Amino acid sequence: MNSPHVPSKTRTSFYRRLYVAWLIDSGTATSVPALMAATGMPRRTAQDTIAALAELDIVCVFEQDAGDRHNAGAYRIVDWGAIDRSWVERHLGPIKNTLGYP
Repeated sequence: MNSPHVPSKTRTSFYRRLYVAWLIDSGTATSVPALMAATGMPRRTAQDTIAALAELDIVCVFEQDAGDRHNAGAYRIVDWGAIDRSWVERHLGPIKNTLGYP
């Protein structure tokens, strides 16, 4: 059993997904390198977190820049599913604190 001061893996995984979705949707970080810079998470964690958004029914698409090489473009949230984006925004402080992000 976790102590009240140590968040569970379930909570941190959930919060990480919510935070990454918010970073993408707000335009703060719309690429893997930008997510890495904003959070300090490793590339693979950023990639896996984006892929895991679908498990929460958050629809995230990659829009390739016209005429650019492959992988040049940005992620975009198309649908938040059952998640209330405004709740995430109101709770950014506690979410970031739980995850240890600046």
